[in-house]
Amino acid sequence: MARTRDSATPVGVDGGGEFVVAGVDTHADTHHVAVIDQRGRHLDDAEFPATAAGYTQIRGFLTGFGAVTAVGVEGTGSYGAELARRLSKAGLRVVEVTCSNRAERRLRGKSDPLDAYAAARAVLSEQASAVPKSRDGAVEAIRVLRVARGSAIKARTAGINQIKAVLVTAEDEVRARYRGLSVTRMLAVMGRARPAGSLDGPQYATVLTLKILAGRCRALTAEVAQLDGHLDRLTDQCAPGLKAVHGVGTETAGQLLITAGDNPHRIGTEAQFAALVGVAPIPASSGKTRRHRLSRGGDRAGNAAIHRIVLVRMGKDQRTRDYVTRRTAQGLSTKEIMRCLKRFVAREIFHHLTHPTPPPRFDDLRPARLATGYTLTAAARELGTGPAQLSRLERGLSRNPDLATRYRQWLHDRLPVTSVAA
Repeated sequence: MARTRDSATPVGVDGGGEFVVAGVDTHADTHHVAVIDQRGRHLDDAEFPATAAGYTQIRGFLTGFGAVTAVGVEGTGSYGAELARRLSKAGLRVVEVTCSNRAERRLRGKSDPLDAYAAARAVLSEQASAVPKSRDGAVEAIRVLRVARGSAIKARTAGINQIKAVLVTAEDEVRARYRGLSVTRMLAVMGRARPAGSLDGPQYATVLTLKILAGRCRALTAEVAQLDGHLDRLTDQCAPGLKAVHGVGTETAGQLLITAGDNPHRIGTEAQFAALVGVAPIPASSGKTRRHRLSRGGDRAGNAAIHRIVLVRMGKDQRTRDYVTRRTAQGLSTKEIMRCLKRFVAREIFHHLTHPTPPPRFDDLRPARLATGYTLTAAARELGTGPAQLSRLERGLSRNPDLATRYRQWLHDRLPVTSVAA
């Protein structure tokens, strides 16, 4: 008899008696469901439509065989997302199942019933045990909004590239109007252009084309700004202290939240999170060589987010730069140093995802500066930074804990004695 864990015991089952396990092969329009008993014997399978009525039928089909210990669902992030949500809300334990490898399929063949039974066997043997993302909260909203943002940025980039391509072959009279202008300024000037002449004239058609493309790019810029505002509020809501981490902005925080999902506690340990984002150390030793290499697995979008954080810290964080210098002197390559840094960053990010902390407060900086009588320019000169950076920090638009701590201490040392006592 197969041995099961306590977490696999279905609701209302005391751990004894017979139970069944189900597997689902999901598609866009239909889902194929198979049921096996605790010994792995095939009981029955059937196909259902991927609709609200079909999900109800699947639930009735499963419970008709007795206590269901778990349901293995393929594609919980695509075709099986809604089915996984429905089954979870019904109190059934849903397990994410990956597709079988090609070698196994060549040996046993490929069909919907075979894939559904394979999913059920993977759950029964505990080869599949991952808890799927719930996809029912603010993180799912972030994921959907980022889809719109990503496509808007790609379309805007394509539009700017088309403008530059049109200018390459345009008459010099047209090119001279925009020579030396930044992209933002160029788009504004093109948007105000008033083409003159006939439609069959190349110059008229060129100016008209540039005006249309510039209007499209400016509209997409406004769209991206609107989406950035929504994403900024949602990321603050989901993980208030995450963007206070050095090197993490709205874009990076959004991707890390999506990687973890609405239910980040499904990731049991920070080591599992490191494996999820592809920064777990992989042994690469041979003979007298003892080393590890960068992982090539996990969520590549999450791995890219971790990579960006490390690059920012290597360039701007003094503590990280000191670490790089020390490890380089020990003989480590840049790749090996970055692997160590990524592992450290993953540990820090995991803590913020599973134990959200309130964001740091910066609203005391401006009143303190005004009390000292210093202007932004004078304070920035003393601290060796720019006035704009201090201004953004005072208004909470920029989150740099190291600079904030240094700025706060500098202000405290220059406050009048009466203010400090108060």
